[in-house]
Amino acid sequence: MSDSAATFCYDLKGQVISISASRADLWPSFDLMLGTLRMAEPVEPGFRVNIVETSALQELPAGKLAFDGEVPEDGHCRLIDGGGIVHLIFPGLQTASINADEGWAEIYVHPDAKVKWTLLMMVLDAALDAGGQHMLHTAGLTLPGREVLVLIHAPSGTGKSTTSLALASQGFGLCSDDVMILKLASGGGITAWGLPRKVKVHRHTAAMLPFVAPCLGDKWDANGEQAVSLERLAEIIRIEETADRPVAALLHLARSPDAQTRLVPMARTDAMVALAADNVRTGMTGLLPAQKRRMATIAMLVKAVPTFTLEVGANPTEASTLIRAALAD
Repeated sequence: MSDSAATFCYDLKGQVISISASRADLWPSFDLMLGTLRMAEPVEPGFRVNIVETSALQELPAGKLAFDGEVPEDGHCRLIDGGGIVHLIFPGLQTASINADEGWAEIYVHPDAKVKWTLLMMVLDAALDAGGQHMLHTAGLTLPGREVLVLIHAPSGTGKSTTSLALASQGFGLCSDDVMILKLASGGGITAWGLPRKVKVHRHTAAMLPFVAPCLGDKWDANGEQAVSLERLAEIIRIEETADRPVAALLHLARSPDAQTRLVPMARTDAMVALAADNVRTGMTGLLPAQKRRMATIAMLVKAVPTFTLEVGANPTEASTLIRAALAD
């Protein structure tokens, strides 16, 4: 990527987002995550993002304070509900102003700062929402020999990546171990596609699933993890192409109380509460419009597909047989 001004377009499965900046290296995180979705030729986007490098940050926009506190790894920030425009502020470092209805976002970054992950994901979330799609914190895998997929939901640290890799070793196809994008299909069903980002493999996962060893190096980060590219993982498991696929079931991941793996039906209301608790944010001003739309999509999802609790025991690969049997029809 050059240091000259540039505009790149990315195809988010029907929603085109353009990202412009005076220097292309102002958005390495965007391209690192969306690079495989970059379009060869610019087209008219449905959502525009402009990144400006400046030391004059506007940190007092008009509106109501919706959030003021710490976010994991990124530090202190404020969220301002300005009606049609939402503002995210990291004091002294960067700000973002997002207008989902008009399809644009402006990011202002201090010359000494890099775009933070929280801000990046909020802008991407707004771009998807403007195109009628919704980002969910779930893993997604295709069933062996089929083009339908299961979504696996769990709070961070519960074992989504471990379970996803274990299922992939049994013939499931990995779409994503962490982020899936949902949208309503033209026929009224629910489809999803996986955000093509690296998989973070924890030391514990590596110990439990020795087959991933060839993809790992010797260095672990402060969280005891390594980020492994999808290209590297494709050498040992099936990585699915980024494409819309029908959702066949929603699984809520839980730790087994007795080391036994089991799959049991979950009440739809319980499934909705669990999924919403991890994906819908309530601020001081209540639910923002985008969060209301996400909640409505979650409601349609749990109404449209069977919901289960997947209790994973000492051997997560055992889940494969249970899932295939439950969804045989």
